[in-house]
Amino acid sequence: MRKRYFLLALFLLLALLAGCMRTDGEAPEQADAVKPELPSDLRVDEDGTPILKVYDVEKEAVSEMDIETYVMGVLAGEMKNDWPEEALKAQAILARTFVLKFIETKDSKYDGADISTDVSEAQAYSDADINENVRAAVEATRGLVMSYEGELPQAWFHAHAGGKTELPSVSLEYKEADPPYLTVMDSPDAEEAPEDVKHWTASFDAEAFQKACADAGLSTGLPETVEIGETGDSGRARTLLVNGEAVSAPSLRLQLGANAMKSTLLDSVTVEDGEVTMKGRGFGHGVGLSQWGAYGMAKDGSSAEEIIKHYFQDVDIVRLWD
Repeated sequence: MRKRYFLLALFLLLALLAGCMRTDGEAPEQADAVKPELPSDLRVDEDGTPILKVYDVEKEAVSEMDIETYVMGVLAGEMKNDWPEEALKAQAILARTFVLKFIETKDSKYDGADISTDVSEAQAYSDADINENVRAAVEATRGLVMSYEGELPQAWFHAHAGGKTELPSVSLEYKEADPPYLTVMDSPDAEEAPEDVKHWTASFDAEAFQKACADAGLSTGLPETVEIGETGDSGRARTLLVNGEAVSAPSLRLQLGANAMKSTLLDSVTVEDGEVTMKGRGFGHGVGLSQWGAYGMAKDGSSAEEIIKHYFQDVDIVRLWD
C-alpha cells in the first residue's frame, strides 16, 4: 500500500513539473513575482492584450495596433533580425516594458497617440525588417515584462557599453535617485561589434562646437581648450570643461549628434587647427542593457532571462497577458 501511495505521489509530482516546463521555446515567467498593473487608461482587447495608439512618423498618422504587433516593429528597428534568438527575446521583453512605462509616466508629443515611432521620444521602429526570427522572439515572450517590486522599471538599453555600463544620473542627466536595479557593471560586449563602435573618433568644427555648447547651456567663445571634467564610475564624462567652464556631456552629445559623438566614454579630447577631436568607446548612453552585450551573452549560451538579470538587478520576469 505504501509503495502504491509513493508511486501515485511521484506521478503527480512529475505531472506538475511537466506542466510547469515550457516545451515551445517560450521565455520563462516567474509565477511567484508581484505583477505590475497596466496603465489605467490603456484599453485592452477581449483577451486582455493592450491596444496602442501609435503615431507613425513616416505616415504622419495615428493607427491602432495591439502591443505585440508594435513590439515586433520595435524589435526589428532596434536589433538586427538575424541576431541570436535569446538576444532578440531579451530585447522584446525590454521593448514591451519600455512602452508600458512610457505610457504610465509620460505623454507622447503627438496628439491622440500613446506613443510614436519617433526615436527622439521612444524606440526605433521598422515594419520592413520584421522576419520570422522577430515574430518568433515576440511570440515566445508574449506578455512578458520586467517587474521590480511590483512596479514597471525603466527599461533602458543602448547599442554598445564600451565594456562597462553607467548610472542614469551620469549618462542621462536623470534627475531622480538612481534606481536600485541599476549599477555600474562590466558588459561582455561581443567582439563581432563593428570597430567604429568599439573605438571611434569624431571631429567637430570649432564654430559648430561652440554652437552646440550654447544649445547645451554653456555660452562661451570658440573652444581653445576642452578637457574631460567630472566622470562616473565607468569613466564616462558627466561634464566637459570648455575653456575651463563645465558643460553637461550628455547634453552636448545630443547637440553634436549622438551618431557622431557616439558616447560619453571618452579616452581623449583635443583642440587643434580649429577642430575639436574626440576619441571614445561604445555607442549610446551606456545605461541598462547593452545590445552587443546581449549578443555576446546569447552567443555564449545565456538565456533571455539571464541576459536581462545581468544588466538589471533583482528584477522579475512576469506575464501580464497570454
